[in-house]
Amino acid sequence: MIWWIKNIALVLLSCFFLLFGIMVLISAYKLNDPYNFIMSFFSSNLIILISATLLFGFLYRIYRRLRNLDSSDEENI
Repeated sequence: MIWWIKNIALVLLSCFFLLFGIMVLISAYKLNDPYNFIMSFFSSNLIILISATLLFGFLYRIYRRLRNLDSSDEENI
């Protein structure tokens, strides 16, 4: 049970940072200073990249656990 709570919390946290990175990216296009635009643009892309990768990893871990639970249920029948 603790495993599920931990992984669902990690999925929600990575979704939050993914949305945060998208919001930073949108706000970067509203900047007038080119230096601030470049810094905001690349930092938002890094936030998006890392959080999307972690989100994929956590979801894959949950998928593997669910697949193993399904196969173990079929063996017990």
